[in-house]
Parts: sequence; C-alpha cells; structure tokens
Amino acid sequence: MGCIQSKTTHIPSPNDASPLPESDKQISAVGEVGEGDNQQQKVAAFKEYNLSELRKATNGFSTECIVSESGEKAPNVVYRGRLESNRFIAVKRFSKHSWPDAQQFLEEAAGVGNVRHKRLANLIGCCAEGDERLLVAEFMPHDTLSKHLFHYDKQPLPWEMRVRVAYYIALALDHCNAENRNIYHDLNAYRVLFDEDGDPRLSTFGLMKNSRDGKSYSTNLAYTPPEFMRTGRVIPESVIYSYGTILLDLLSGKHIPPSHALDIIRGKTSLVLMDSSLEGQYIDEDAATMIELASKCLQYEARDRPDIKFLLAAVDPLQKQKEVTSHVLMGLPKTAVVVPVMTSPLGKACERMDLTAVHDILLKTGYRDEEGADNELSFQEWTQQVQDMLNTKKSGDIAFRDKDFKNAIDNYSKLVAMMPVPSATVFARRTLCYLMTGQPELALRDAMQAQVCIPEWPTAFYLQALALSKLGMEADAQDMLNDGAAFEAKRQSSWRG
Repeated sequence: MGCIQSKTTHIPSPNDASPLPESDKQISAVGEVGEGDNQQQKVAAFKEYNLSELRKATNGFSTECIVSESGEKAPNVVYRGRLESNRFIAVKRFSKHSWPDAQQFLEEAAGVGNVRHKRLANLIGCCAEGDERLLVAEFMPHDTLSKHLFHYDKQPLPWEMRVRVAYYIALALDHCNAENRNIYHDLNAYRVLFDEDGDPRLSTFGLMKNSRDGKSYSTNLAYTPPEFMRTGRVIPESVIYSYGTILLDLLSGKHIPPSHALDIIRGKTSLVLMDSSLEGQYIDEDAATMIELASKCLQYEARDRPDIKFLLAAVDPLQKQKEVTSHVLMGLPKTAVVVPVMTSPLGKACERMDLTAVHDILLKTGYRDEEGADNELSFQEWTQQVQDMLNTKKSGDIAFRDKDFKNAIDNYSKLVAMMPVPSATVFARRTLCYLMTGQPELALRDAMQAQVCIPEWPTAFYLQALALSKLGMEADAQDMLNDGAAFEAKRQSSWRG
C-alpha cells in the first residue's frame, strides 16, 4: 500500500455540510426506537426503581457485578444486574455527593430517559433513596470500544467496523442535539458500547451531569478540550473535540495525544497514525478522509470545528459494507442476552433461596423423574439385600418428610452405599438435607452427583445454584440457574412436540 498523501481537499468546509440522506433520519419515541427502514426495537418505559430491586439485581452491589472497563472512577461505578423479569441491566451508582438534591436528580434522569434512540444504550430508569443515586440503562453485552481497540483477545477491530463506529456514534450525537441534549460529558472509547447484535451504541450515562456543578471531564489532560482547560466548562464544541479523539483511537488503535497527532498530520506523514493491523483493509483516500476529519475536530478554537451533521455527511460515504451485520464483521456470536424464564416452582424457589419451599416441592415430586426406578427395584430378585435397601429408603423418606434432616442424611448415605445404581432423587434430597444442616459444600457435591445421574435434569442445576449461593459464589449460582431454566424450557418444548 502506498503512502497516504493529503487527498482531503474534496472534503467541504463545515459550513457547506449537505443534508443527510433520508434513509439515515431517525424516528424516536418513548417506548420504542427505529430507523427509516421500519426496523423497530422495543425499549422498556422509563421508571423509578426501588432501591431493594436494584440491590437484589446486583447481588447487593457485589464487586463481582462491577462491569470491567466501564471507564467510571470510584465511587461512580457501573454494575451489571438482572431484574426479576430476567432482563439484564447496567446500573450506575453515583457518589452521594454528586447529586445532593434527590428531586433534581430524578428530573434530570427523566429528561435523559426521554432521549430514546437505536444508537444509544437507552436509560430505562433511576432510583433516589436516602444517599443513593442510581441510573438504570440497557445492558450492552459485548464490551466497550476501548476493549475492542486496545485490549482485544481474538482479533483487532476491522476497518469497516471502525468506520461504522464513527458513523453510528455521530448519529447518536446528532439525535441528542435534536433533543436539546448537545452536551455530552467526557466522550471517550469507554462510552461506546456494543449491543447483542455487535452494533455500537453511545452510553446515555454521559448525558447526565455527574457532579453538582456540571464540571465533568477526563482527568487525562492530554485529551481534554482546550476550552475546558481554560474555563472548566463543557460546551457543544467540546463534544466535537472529543469525537475527534475517538477518531484518532479508531485510526491508530492506540492512545495518541491530539497535539502529537496534529503535528504528524501537519508534517504530511499521516500513514504513521494508522493501526498496522489494518494493512490492506482500506484505500488511502478513505483513511486520509478520516484523518482530515479528526484534524478538523481537534482544532484549538472551538469555532473552527465542524458540526455533527457535517461529520455524518463526510463519514457516511466511507461505509462500503453496510449490508454486512456488525456481529459478522466483529466475529461475534449472534446471541442475545436473554436468560430463560424459570417457570417451575422449584426454579423460582431456588432463585429466592426458599429452602422450605424447595423441601415441599421435592416431597411432592417424589421419584417420578427417575422414570420408574422404584418399580425396577421392586422387581429385582428378592433378597435380604434388596429388603434392606427398601427399608433404608423408606426410613430416609419418612425422615425427609418429617424434616428430620440429620436422620435423613444417615439413611440416604447408607442407601447410596447399598444401591447398585445411584438415584438422582436420593442425591437431590440429601442435597437439601445438607443445606438445612449448614453443610453447603456437601450439598454442592450431591447436587453435582444428581446431575451425573440425569445430565439434563433441571432439578440438579437448580440445587447446585442453591448450594453455590450459600457458598457466596453468586456468579456461578446465576449460571446454574440459567442452565436449569434452559433445560427446563427444552424439556417443555419436547413435551409439546
């Protein structure tokens, strides 16, 4: 590939920006968002959540639920959560000093919540109780732009996807302007998120002031707009400057201070800005256009920067593979973050860790999931050993029924040692007995043994989740609940078939 030369004289000035194509105009409304192609995506209505709901959704704001690479500084951190409806959410928890006035916080959040768009990770709720100030947004499962550019595990972000990021984020900013939200606080690669389709979206958290006086910007002075350095205030043109730093990130695949990048551009050696992993993926003219756009955005004087419509009109023609979906470009699996809904009483009881309800359900269910194992036992050759097994099983079942869990453990343990074929139900019942007597490690072992007996038995997964929760392993417990619900749904589907 030849050296990138200055071939950007064809880029019109900011004052000559042409209108957007009709197909790129966006339609928005509270409750749903869509594009000109009639595709629509349902978005939950904005609501005020109870603190107890969000505390439960985040396992008591567990550190295990903190979203890595959120770009937020403590104490303003972002948690991954799951509501009782099984919907995943992102919860931003502010410092209590950020919003001393609860009513002001609620009003500001509601205003941001009305700014709905397909290119935003939409705000769906908030909470203000006591000292807590919490925002709730749609959860984006495929990490941040920062992760994909600077810390990728499998493959670097391809050129076409980088152009798409530039365009989609410009669309989001343009919509925010149309909704009179033309101030975005601290726009950076952490604020760009990827949804279940792999499409880039802009976090709505940046539309909220996150300090009582509205001063909000990165502590990295090299990337801070010059006017913010002078006045401590963000203006609409500051957002354009920050958009320019994102363009630099996309072009280079690394953090380059804007002043250094501008020196390189002025020196007509722009090629050294380009990420070497992109070799062969773009034509020089397109790369030169992006570099020139970044240069325009990074001008020292705010009045010399282009507006967002100019940037949209300039970036749009650089997209050459619009028909290819984002998850294909990024090499991501096309899987939505949907947790199977638990419909069985046992799954729900295990989720809320209601041991009494679990006992009642196991008692009523009996041994029916073992497909006649009891009958097979009855028709074996009648020997004293078989009689002893039956008597031991009966004693264990009576003790289990009467909640004499220690005696049940003794009898079921004898039965396990005597039976030629292990019983999943016996292991399940002994699991609960161990939990009732404060022995979660042994309970987990038995629940795993139940799964060995019947590999896709939802009961075994639910009981493992219960034991893991008792051991404080919440993330693993959630995985087991999800697996149990998935097998439950599979079983119901096979029955209907």
